Amino acid sequence: MTGWGRRLFVATACLAVAFPYGWVVLASFKTGDDLNEPGKLAFEPTLDNWREIGDGGVLQSAVSSVVVGVVTVAIALVAGTLGAYAISRFRAGGSATRFGILLSQLMPPAVLVVPLFLLAFDFNLRDTYVAVIASHLTFVLPVVTWFLIGFFDAVPKAYEEQAMVDGHGRFGAFRRVVLPQVWPGIGAAGIFAFVLSWNDLFYALILAGGNTTTLPVKIASYNTFRGVELGAMSAAILVSVIPVLVACFIVQRRLVRGISGGGLKS
Repeated sequence: MTGWGRRLFVATACLAVAFPYGWVVLASFKTGDDLNEPGKLAFEPTLDNWREIGDGGVLQSAVSSVVVGVVTVAIALVAGTLGAYAISRFRAGGSATRFGILLSQLMPPAVLVVPLFLLAFDFNLRDTYVAVIASHLTFVLPVVTWFLIGFFDAVPKAYEEQAMVDGHGRFGAFRRVVLPQVWPGIGAAGIFAFVLSWNDLFYALILAGGNTTTLPVKIASYNTFRGVELGAMSAAILVSVIPVLVACFIVQRRLVRGISGGGLKS
């Protein structure tokens, strides 16, 4: 492919990615009449849609999504890091564990949501963050654990053995020698886990409510019996996209290093 061909391909790809965002941005500043003409570019901008989501609890739902996402990621990273280390170094659970850990991803969410709902009801946890976080861990924790196994495999065992010869215990060698080597992978896994939790609609729709309503559920509520409130929904979509974009830009280098580092073997 020539230089011009590559530039054309990159420009086309960027346009294809940016077009939906541009359309949503424009829709968030259009009136109802202007939205009936999707191709109309010359219009008088309005802030009515942004005022509607401000008064409609979208920002509160965004805070709920952040709380659920951050706590879910924190628990998943701690448990997933220890689990991945055990599987990598001690073959915990046997060879089948490496792939069997992802079997939960093959299960339809409807299989788990009923027992989770009954447990939340029995323990009076309905409409609480605890119920939503627990449900998110059912699909985030296995992915994080599986994701990190390859990073621990890439760290030579000789590093740990040398650290233990120098007087460190197993945990000391893990904390001072192994953990710094897999920080890029942990950063990448954290972003991936946050996106999974942030985008969940199914579990939050059933287990959350009131003050714990998450952003995807709030966005879906703009699809009403009167039709889709496209302007307000577009503004709410932008609110949901911005935190993920900011987080990805902040850890961009670590994310790239983490993804490439996971495939290395000693």
